[in-house]
Order: sequence, then structure tokens, then C-alpha cells
Amino acid sequence: MTGLRYVYAVCRPFDAALQAQLTGVAGDPPRMLNHRGLVAVVSHVPERDFAEDPLRKHLEDLDWLTATARAHQGVIDALTAVTTPLPLRLGTVFRDDSGVRVMMEAREEAFRRTLDRLDGRVEWGVKVYAENEPQEASEPAEQPAGKPASGRDYLRRRRMHARAHENMWEQAEEFAGRLHTTLSEYAEGSRLHAPQNSALSGASGQNVLNAAYLVPRGHSEEFVEVVDRTKDDVPGMRVELTGPWAAYSFVEEVADVQDAGERP
Repeated sequence: MTGLRYVYAVCRPFDAALQAQLTGVAGDPPRMLNHRGLVAVVSHVPERDFAEDPLRKHLEDLDWLTATARAHQGVIDALTAVTTPLPLRLGTVFRDDSGVRVMMEAREEAFRRTLDRLDGRVEWGVKVYAENEPQEASEPAEQPAGKPASGRDYLRRRRMHARAHENMWEQAEEFAGRLHTTLSEYAEGSRLHAPQNSALSGASGQNVLNAAYLVPRGHSEEFVEVVDRTKDDVPGMRVELTGPWAAYSFVEEVADVQDAGERP
């Protein structure tokens, strides 16, 4: 099959077979391109969609981007089950196998150094959400709970609500900070990402912690147990655990490699 070369990840040679019927981006099964003791996991993609100009346009198409990202992640997940992949950015494409080899030679030292650091390790994601808005303070029995009795009463309610809101956020930030400190003790590395916008993510509540942790595979069960033990520590806080993933958050040094080879 002709076409451009889409690169998912770089890893060391491995013997385990990938899952049967695995397909990659554009429906083409991934294959292994061995070079100088490293492996680039690649598949063929059509130039009409993945050359520089059409790819730039496609990245603005949410449906196309979602389908491509799902296929890309499917290959990374399959690799993570059998080896330690160094995942590359979505849409990393080269003209041909030669371009991929040039890229691998240009980044060989960084690839080997990063693979040594990540070997046998996976990424776990932890998010904390503050779910509850502060409740209005109880009103005197002789006054209706809904409508303020006066302008002064309205301002008093606003001040009480603001104080309750501040207290809630202080409690949420304290819990998130304490959890991050605890989890960092069980991980070899951690990254704090910007909180997610609930309007974009669709998750309920306000995201107060968005972190990634690099954990040895053999310690993952213990890490998960620590997260589970903390989930109900503070009412109104929701803790979400995701993973294990390939170590996306810990490959900044080599994640963007496209300029090292011949671009289509």
C-alpha cells in the first residue's frame, strides 16, 4: 500500500503480539519499522488527507479529529499493554520510511534516554472536582427564605454566600493539595496540568486538580488503592482516576519530532 507514513510511537523491539484485528488511523494496520535497535510504529495514510495543507484543515474538523484521535489512541493503548511506548503527537507524518529513519537517527539519543527513564512505567491521571455550591445560610424563621426583606438583608445574604463560597474553595484546594502530595510520594514523577474548563469537558463541578503521575507497573495496584482510600475524605469532592496510559505527560523532550525528517 502506498501513502505517507503516520508514526504513533517509538519503542524498543518487543516479542509480544499486538491485539488481533488492530487497525490504525485511516483504517490501516500498524507495522513495525526497525532501525538501529529502535522501533517506529507506523501505518500508511493517504496524502490527500495527511499532507501538510489538508491535515491543517482536517484538524479544524471536530468529527474528523475525534475519529483520528480515537484510532491513534487505540494503537498507543495496544502498545502500552505489551511494551513501553514513547507516544508521538497526533498527526506526526513523514513522506516515506526513509523520512522516518532520518527522524529516528536525529533523535536517537533522546529516544533512548527517555525510554530508559520510562521503561516499566505507566501514567495515571487524577482529577478532583468540587461538586457542591455552598448552601445558603438558614434564614430566621419569621422571614421567607426566598425574597430578601430589605436591601440590607440582600447585602447580608450576598456576604454570607460569598464567605461560604470562599470556604468551599479553600477546602477544595486544601484537599487537592494534600492528595497531590500523597500521590506524589507513590509516584516517580508528577505533572500538574491546567484545570479543565467544565464547559468544554462536560464534567460536572469545578476542576481543582488535574494531575498525571508516573508509576512503575508493579506499584500501580498500590497507587490505585491510595486513590480509592481518599475518595470520600471530604464531602462534595469528586476524585476521578484514569489509566494506565502511555506516559504522554513525561515525554516533552521528544514528543514533537516532525521537523527531524522530510515532511510531506
